[in-house]
Amino acid sequence: MCGTTRKRSLLTTSLFAGARPSTSPCTSGTGASSQAWTTSSSWLRLVRTPAGSQGLTVCVWEGIFGGLEVAIEGLSSTSLLGPLPDLALGTRAVFSLARHHSPSPWIAWLETNGATSTEVSLCAPPTAAVGRYLLKIHIDSFQGSVTAYQLGEFILLFNPWCPEDAVYLDSEPQRQEYVMNDYGFIYQGSKNWIRPCPWNYGQFEEKIIDICLKLLDKSLHFQTDPATDCALRGSPVYVSRVVCAMINSNDDNGVLNGNWSENYTDGANPAEWTGSVAILKQWYATGCQPVRYGQCWVFAAVMCTVMRCLGIPTRVITNFDSGHDTDGNLIIDEYYDNTGRILGNKKKDTIWNFHVWNECWMARKDLPPGYGGWQVLDATPQEMSNGVYCCGPASVRAIKEGEVDLNYDTPFVFSMVNADCMSWLVQGGKEQKLHQDTSSVGNFISTKSIQSDERDDITENYKYEEGSLQERQVFLKALQKLKAGSFHSSQRGAELQPSRPTPLSRDSPRNLHTPSLRPSDVVQVSLKFKLLDPPNMGQDICFVLLALNVSSQFKDLKVNLSAQSLLHDGSPLSPFWQDTAFITLSPKEAKTYPCKISYSQYSQYLSTDKLIRISALGEEKSSPEKILVNKIITLSYPSITINVLGAAVVNQPLSIQVIFSNPLSEQVEDCVLTVEGSGLFKKQQKVLLGVLKPQHRASIILETVPFKSGQRQIQANMRSNKFKDIKGYRNVYVDFAL
Repeated sequence: MCGTTRKRSLLTTSLFAGARPSTSPCTSGTGASSQAWTTSSSWLRLVRTPAGSQGLTVCVWEGIFGGLEVAIEGLSSTSLLGPLPDLALGTRAVFSLARHHSPSPWIAWLETNGATSTEVSLCAPPTAAVGRYLLKIHIDSFQGSVTAYQLGEFILLFNPWCPEDAVYLDSEPQRQEYVMNDYGFIYQGSKNWIRPCPWNYGQFEEKIIDICLKLLDKSLHFQTDPATDCALRGSPVYVSRVVCAMINSNDDNGVLNGNWSENYTDGANPAEWTGSVAILKQWYATGCQPVRYGQCWVFAAVMCTVMRCLGIPTRVITNFDSGHDTDGNLIIDEYYDNTGRILGNKKKDTIWNFHVWNECWMARKDLPPGYGGWQVLDATPQEMSNGVYCCGPASVRAIKEGEVDLNYDTPFVFSMVNADCMSWLVQGGKEQKLHQDTSSVGNFISTKSIQSDERDDITENYKYEEGSLQERQVFLKALQKLKAGSFHSSQRGAELQPSRPTPLSRDSPRNLHTPSLRPSDVVQVSLKFKLLDPPNMGQDICFVLLALNVSSQFKDLKVNLSAQSLLHDGSPLSPFWQDTAFITLSPKEAKTYPCKISYSQYSQYLSTDKLIRISALGEEKSSPEKILVNKIITLSYPSITINVLGAAVVNQPLSIQVIFSNPLSEQVEDCVLTVEGSGLFKKQQKVLLGVLKPQHRASIILETVPFKSGQRQIQANMRSNKFKDIKGYRNVYVDFAL
């Protein structure tokens, strides 16, 4: 009676009820195929229904009614999502067991009617609002009296297994990865050095579902109009925008405060976090006060936890060389001085070394056909959307096709992956255009592969191949739509006026026929940086500048070199190294200019992101053109090694060895090791290590008792007064108890 085409998942505590077979969230840590949950009323059980069914079974113990002979006339379910449950709004449902053709979209039917109990199954419609419901039963006795009993509560979630649900995903491996998997990787670093950062999502950990529902109730929408807010919670588009705004705290008491200042004395350095559970629990325990601090990957990781917990398939995406276009002209302006040093941007346009957001899977009935599926949501507070700091959902297909007039915030996301970069030389109060690069923004767009620890490159989902005719046509279409101001009223809406010559001019590199010449083409000299050794933290950085004369004439070059630290959002710090090279090149000759930046030169200037940008600005005496070349270096640490000592079995003691070291040639202090892992540790473990001598290597043994079976992951981080994010991970398979 209750087919797979009708119902949302019903969740009790952190367990699905009636979702799927034993691979679903209702599988217990001991491998049982069903899981019971008892409410405060001792006579109610909520039990997972058989595979293929989508209902919730309610066992009503007849003894509670004092031995009276009763017949169940009906059940009424009232939502506690708001203070005013309403039939018309869909936040209150009344349905009868006796009537098989009830007008209510909710369905109840009799499973068994035994001597000591009666089992009734409930099914919710696939459009029902998600949240916590109160369940009541009205009993009509043969004496004619009607008695109402409050049976308890149940939690209704989105159901990606249900074909009629807006979040339906037809691939079981994808459902396992994007809903069920409680750990993963977030990719960081640079396009030349992509590093996986392990993360504990922990969406099925204790109290997380309660925290997620509290998050919905703390939103501005609920505070302003709770009845309407609850009624709209059947829409994943609406819920995703609410969650997106609530992950940051710019408009409300959201989960995280953002901080890019490098001053984290009154909170946690964002690089130290290894999971979402500790963040969400801290927010909840402090009366919903924002947790300090987060940056883009932390915002995205916490949002992934919340969305997966609510049943919406979600993954974390990293975009390397991500544009932040503040004026909507699809041009990121970068400014340099005559030493090659990048300057602070007066327009606040930046190229983030990497930026992290989410994709959530959902139908988009508010858009033309074909634009459902993966949708971008970005909880990092960058720009406002409809008066609050959130971004999306923006259709990934709409981004690829340049349909920037479709909801929500598609122009901003398009610019993050496909803007041009304009370089300017600032000298004597004047600005000289150096070059407009059409391919530097949006590279190696990455996410974790399905049921694998490998990285999946999904750049082709966002844009056509750089330099292809299709890619240039899409860019021009998007730019024309933006210039025409063809925004839906929900889009970011500032009037768009390009501050520089637009990419539609004849000499633009975005011209469909003849791109403009690079300065190196005019001068006929190319410059390039090359590292001689891997850039390891604590060691000198050795590299060369390669100069090649491609002409048949002699070239005399003056090259100004500089190095400065960068934050991952592209903000430059003060330069700490400069040099000047004079290079004479014969026709067709290549030369190298050796460079070295010692550890003592960069150590005190390095940011937490460990990014160094080296730049060279060259000029040839016979040409007014300037040649700019730069390279971003990401310094690496040795990772933490984790060994599992013995077999991992549910409810059996397990020893874990963690090996760590101080990679520096100087003593480090205030060392703290953090270890966590869903299903392995009940809470995050912190070990105070104190002082580590130079190059010192040590290990500790941690004891734990796994409480969930299946594939698990241990995440570890070590911080000190000199570094914040030496990380490591280890996958562990936990067997069922014997």
